Amino acid sequence: MTDPTTISKQLATENIGKLIWQYSIPAIIGTVVMALYNIVDRIFIGQGVGPLAISGLALTFPFMILLMAFGMLIGAGSASRISITLGENNKEKAEKILGNAFTLTFIISGTVIIISYIFMHDLLRLFGGTQKTMQYAEDFMKIIIPGGILSALSYGFNNIMRASGYPRKAMYTMIICAIINAILAPIFIFGFHWGIQGAAIATNIAYLVGTVWVLAHFMDKKSNIRFHRKNFRLEREIVKSIISIGMSPFSMQLATCFVIILVNTTLIKHGGDLAIGAFGIINSLNTLIVMIIIGLNQGTQPIVGYNSGAKSYSRMFKTLKYAAVIATCITSFGFIIGTFFPLFVVSFFTRDVVLQGIAAKALRISVFMFPIVGSQIVVTNFFQSIGKAKISIFLSLTRQFLFLIPALLVLPPLYGLSGAWTAMPFSDGLSSIVSAVTIFYFIRKFKERNKSISGKKL
Repeated sequence: MTDPTTISKQLATENIGKLIWQYSIPAIIGTVVMALYNIVDRIFIGQGVGPLAISGLALTFPFMILLMAFGMLIGAGSASRISITLGENNKEKAEKILGNAFTLTFIISGTVIIISYIFMHDLLRLFGGTQKTMQYAEDFMKIIIPGGILSALSYGFNNIMRASGYPRKAMYTMIICAIINAILAPIFIFGFHWGIQGAAIATNIAYLVGTVWVLAHFMDKKSNIRFHRKNFRLEREIVKSIISIGMSPFSMQLATCFVIILVNTTLIKHGGDLAIGAFGIINSLNTLIVMIIIGLNQGTQPIVGYNSGAKSYSRMFKTLKYAAVIATCITSFGFIIGTFFPLFVVSFFTRDVVLQGIAAKALRISVFMFPIVGSQIVVTNFFQSIGKAKISIFLSLTRQFLFLIPALLVLPPLYGLSGAWTAMPFSDGLSSIVSAVTIFYFIRKFKERNKSISGKKL
């Protein structure tokens, strides 16, 4: 177990490049594994159940994103606050944030689960469900909804584990969950012939193991911060501080949920059920690339947050620069794969020739602006990490609300299904420009207000 003093010293003095890789590689492995175990479900369902089952599974994306949004509201918000608080050398307050986060997760996730189960059928209709795909989606949702509390605890407290100085152990959480899911899913789908329900059962079991793993960590007396019964009682100021920071990733996920609903209804209108299946497939590669960036962000968040709290601003900005360059390289790789090898990617998910053709075209279009997307995601996370919630929320929402929704309303009526796919890179490009302008303006103003760092190269 790493000594808390050693963790603080590393964040304060270690070489930034070395520190980013030390924290980010375990986080990237964890998030990639997390993405892969959702992708594995789609592959097994597509190959073992059929193309319409992929479309049915795609209908559940808004709900899955909604669950993740509430998990990130608490998990990401408390993780950022804990990093900043540890940077201020206030362990007692960090443990209060931890305890409040646990109680909030139960209250919020429980409420969402109950409402979702009651209105499941109506929600799936809203998400774009048709007579052909609704049954697949309902079979999956009936099992996955009750497990929502497990996904929220596993994901949220894994973020906190990483933020409090245990990136490698946080990586193990994701790997353990992914391995369990990858082993159980084919057994349940092909061996027990449980179909799409088997995938849902495997997912819930994996989340259960992940939850036990992360909660056990915070009960260990050797942990940097840990649970204390007195801290489970909610405190207004702490709750407010968690939610204020968590609102940025929450808003982004919530916006994504609404946008996917709009995308689904647009695809149904212009391309039918298989177009939704194609969207589910292209989301697999796109999500995989984005999850690598999220892993990078999770790794840099404790570094940025700690040094912001410790007023080591040159190290804070240097971390931002490193992360932006790395993210650009990662998304450029995704662009190459999606542009030159789209059929190879989609063939993993389905043998249906018609679905392969639709998905390959969609993938090639959707990754067009990928080379500049990586830095946009990093910049948004940077503002979240230093406590600038309003800026982070604004940047989170520019892609979905300012650009993507109008594009989805204008382009498909003019260009049909191709217009729906084109709306995605269109919004990626414009939101990246907005993020670039915002961060350059912020750095210039920051230098003017902090003369002590104005002479340093940031």
